[in-house]
Amino acid sequence: MQTQAAVLWERNSPWSIETVELDAPKPPEVLVELYASGICHSDDHVVTGDMPMRLPCIGGHEGAGVVKAVGDHVSWLQPGDHVVFSFVPSCGRCPSCSTGHQSLCDLGAKIYAGMQITDGTSRHHIGDHDLSLACSVGSFAHHTVVHEASCVKIDKTYPLDRACLLGCGFITGWGSAVYAADIRPGHTVVVAGFGGIGGAAVQGARLAGARTITVIEPSEEKRAAAVKLGATHTAADWSEAKTVVAEATWDRGADRFICAMGVGEGRLIADALAMTAKRGRLVVTNIHPMLEREIRANLMDLTLTEKQIVGSLYGSGNPRADIPKVLELSSSGQVDLDAMVTRTYPLEKVNDGFADLRAGANIRGVLLYPPAADSTAGVR
Repeated sequence: MQTQAAVLWERNSPWSIETVELDAPKPPEVLVELYASGICHSDDHVVTGDMPMRLPCIGGHEGAGVVKAVGDHVSWLQPGDHVVFSFVPSCGRCPSCSTGHQSLCDLGAKIYAGMQITDGTSRHHIGDHDLSLACSVGSFAHHTVVHEASCVKIDKTYPLDRACLLGCGFITGWGSAVYAADIRPGHTVVVAGFGGIGGAAVQGARLAGARTITVIEPSEEKRAAAVKLGATHTAADWSEAKTVVAEATWDRGADRFICAMGVGEGRLIADALAMTAKRGRLVVTNIHPMLEREIRANLMDLTLTEKQIVGSLYGSGNPRADIPKVLELSSSGQVDLDAMVTRTYPLEKVNDGFADLRAGANIRGVLLYPPAADSTAGVR
């Protein structure tokens, strides 16, 4: 079949809308009609080369849609089911999955190649070009074929244009607060950056019982949005944050500090640790450039105050459990997914979405794809 997709041909170039030839799914694979895809900063890392995906590449890894066909070996999904893509696949059998760490599934080692997890080949083609898929998903497309391990089935009552956020950013931010940071009632928290990850981290910290939540964010509009979602204090930059955090924590420093900026900077680790309390935890969940090898940190302070620096992938969560859980929290009003979406775009305006992302105009931008005439999928 043929479908439309946004393809990156060269680094630091615009996404190109192309007609793509799509093969049928092989035995462990699934054909999905997409309805929505979040525009995540990680997709921009593919453009810049900070995340070295193979090119040419269909972008997008934060998508949701409806199953159209399944391979012969897929027994738990059928046409008509609604799914969210997990950008890290989950096999359920490797040592990480079997011990409750699906975010570190062994299959995740294959997603940078962008080929099918099944056999390392491609199902997406333009002429003689085999296309890779961002995180082996490729959600910047009206249709895609993925391995069943990348699919999480959800109830059909949930709107897909909000559920798509859980395929990466929201679970990453939420889990960074609830799991990686292990925020407890009464903790003081700092979240650096208020985009798709930072907004979710604030909501996770609020529900976990944080006493204060300080957001560091240069955008005045985003700082106002952070307060609405639970932030108690805000700072426009890291310099101002030192004073704000000191006042919010009675000069003790923050119990938990979460780095959720669009692009991490090694030089800021020292500043983050300086604002972290004794025995406090610094969670690094945002992406740093692949070639960045140095950070600044006072290692004497790290030792003498027993501080911790913790990395977190996908919020250190379990997408098969956490995606349905957060959707249930959303339906009960305890999580606000609507507030996370600033603007929506058709696929043809994907480059406008990235321009807004780089300008800091969006908490999260979402691509919406026109559903088929006979569709009953939930989209706002």
